[in-house]
Amino acid sequence: MTIKLDVQDAETGEVSRDTLIKRYSAVRLETEELCRPLVTEDYVMQTSPDVSPPNWHLGHTTWFFERLLLEPYLPGYSPHHPLFNYIFNSYYESLGPRNDRDRRGFLSRPTVQEVYDFRSAIDRAMGDLIETVDEPHWPEIAAMIELGLNHEQQHQELLLMDVKHIFASNPLRPVYREAGDRKRAQGTLPPPMEFAEIPGGVTQIGHGGRGFAYDNEGPKHRVFLNDFRLMTRLVTNGEFLVFIQEGGYDDPRWWLSDGWATVRERGWRSPLYWAEADGTWMVMTLRGYEPLVLDEPVSHVSYYEADAFARWAGRRLPTEGEWEHAVCSRGITPRTGNLLEDRAWGPRPANADQITPNELQQLFGDVWEWTQSAYLAYPGYRQAAGPLGEYNGKFMSNQMVLRGGSFGTPRSHIRATYRNFFQCDKRWPFAGFRLAQDE
Repeated sequence: MTIKLDVQDAETGEVSRDTLIKRYSAVRLETEELCRPLVTEDYVMQTSPDVSPPNWHLGHTTWFFERLLLEPYLPGYSPHHPLFNYIFNSYYESLGPRNDRDRRGFLSRPTVQEVYDFRSAIDRAMGDLIETVDEPHWPEIAAMIELGLNHEQQHQELLLMDVKHIFASNPLRPVYREAGDRKRAQGTLPPPMEFAEIPGGVTQIGHGGRGFAYDNEGPKHRVFLNDFRLMTRLVTNGEFLVFIQEGGYDDPRWWLSDGWATVRERGWRSPLYWAEADGTWMVMTLRGYEPLVLDEPVSHVSYYEADAFARWAGRRLPTEGEWEHAVCSRGITPRTGNLLEDRAWGPRPANADQITPNELQQLFGDVWEWTQSAYLAYPGYRQAAGPLGEYNGKFMSNQMVLRGGSFGTPRSHIRATYRNFFQCDKRWPFAGFRLAQDE
């Protein structure tokens, strides 16, 4: 895996130890800040096989630094606890046996305090490593630390996804956090559905420049795209509600075969966390149980549901090449997206004043966007040997690509080439979609 850094000096390309330790501290503190609203009982809950207890996230992100950096690179370092490799290993077969994913919630020990003590001990040891590693090994160590920090930022969003599922499973419907900028009320009509014209042709996608990138984002390569049209904003709750009201979940015409089988088997009638009470649609959010806001982007829909809506609407989902080309050709960046630092704790409506036929909105933040692209290797991709090769490459099967990040994605973590991926039936991610159509 080739790891490119966000902390390199623009002129020399060197990585400052002071800059990296500041970034390390900021990322680690952010994870703990996201846990601050939790009480002890929240930390050990696991409400589905997809969900991991918050205590496990805190330990796993710490184990990553211990197992992949401190043990091989800090002279004289001994593991904090002999069984933590078994408890906090996620899926790294090359690093030994592990507790099964669906049994992470079976463990009341280590306690929450013991895991925080583990974090503190590893942070001190990482400080020692950064200060003492010799210059010939520093570039390699710095690259691995940057990977570990991006790994932890992934788990910050996963932590929020899992906390929401945990709280939604509780009849008390706890509030995670209040948002200070709640906008619009139930009943507001969404802005009109407009489509921007995007010229096609031969273009390049994939990461090939400076800054951190995962191995699955490259190599940069040529693709051919026909001219296409891309929806200027995300599909809204109100629009998805019409799909429900017109029998979308009852009509097999709109569904892939596997999707229709899943709908019938699991009894899906609406997106995850939606409920109808006395004629009013309600939805569980990180801000608590609220009336459905019609012009907010629809969230917590599976690929199957996004694809079915697109077929019902007479359109389709964009490919990941189309999505990336639209972003890069328009020079759109994450700077103004609704991302984790904005503390909205949910997607925001599109800006109705900016909806024009050629003004693209919400491409970064709010919700991850399903594409119709399978998660496969780019031409020329080579999976790394050893544990780093298990990070992305071995999952290139039976999953679909999502782009753009969500309100739970850190701004320094997302970019135009970022490829997220989930199986078609997953609904607990912060996932929505926009439509595309051929010219």
